[in-house]
Amino acid sequence: MTAFFEGIQYLFVNILFAPLDFLRRLELITWFGANTINWIFMIICSAAIVYWIKQLRIFDAAGTENQDTTAHSFLK
Repeated sequence: MTAFFEGIQYLFVNILFAPLDFLRRLELITWFGANTINWIFMIICSAAIVYWIKQLRIFDAAGTENQDTTAHSFLK
């Protein structure tokens, strides 16, 4: 049973956390390099928000948006 838990430990510590260890060592060299993943996520989220607002404006200009407060049965 001990070998099973040591196998789980080896999987997580030596294999699955290896990219995080790399980022931790990279942070000592360059802060921007270590935070590349954060920058990528911020760019993706910004693009998604811009796309969402653009779609909202398209539906608002077309007049297809149902803005009645009783549009849903639970609001009656």
